[in-house]
Amino acid sequence: MRRPIIDPNKNYTFRDYFEMNVPINELLAYFGYTHQMASCTLARSTTDLTPFAHLKGQLENHLQYAYLTSETARREVLVAPVILSVAIFLKTPLQIEYPLNVTKQLKGKVDYYLQRNGNLLIIEAKHDDMTRGFTQLAVEMIAFDQWLEADDKPLYGIVTIGDAWRFGYLDRVNKQICQDTRLYAIPTEIEELLRILIAIFEN
Repeated sequence: MRRPIIDPNKNYTFRDYFEMNVPINELLAYFGYTHQMASCTLARSTTDLTPFAHLKGQLENHLQYAYLTSETARREVLVAPVILSVAIFLKTPLQIEYPLNVTKQLKGKVDYYLQRNGNLLIIEAKHDDMTRGFTQLAVEMIAFDQWLEADDKPLYGIVTIGDAWRFGYLDRVNKQICQDTRLYAIPTEIEELLRILIAIFEN
């Protein structure tokens, strides 16, 4: 008989799920959710992006003078400037290293998250391995789904290594997580990335 993928008597942190390197569909099934890799439907905002005019050049300069040799470097050089700029634009507090404790199997620190008008976005930054990074992100979205009051609005998430970003969302009604097939390159596609990020909070 196959051993269960999760020991129900053991404590797990979000980081543990990254280290486990298990099939994402099996892991999410344990929590009662399904997974699909697909072209996710992501709205684009039509707002004026003039307040972000400096951002692409700033990121290009960061890449010229900083070596991305660690997860911390990628977060500080490429991820934080983008997320903080969006938070300032939306006038919404940015939570950093946010501690979340839902159950003994759904707990840990979330790198970043933004919440506004019932819309929520979680960002998980990694040095590499976006596949396992998305698995960790998916568990974090499940934790928020169980922590927040019931709502039919999806929860959004991003896994990023700084110069590449991948979206996903959790359909809270159907308990399904969609992992987008597309990657957004930064700083090349910064405008499209920003339009998606802002659109998440416009409805």
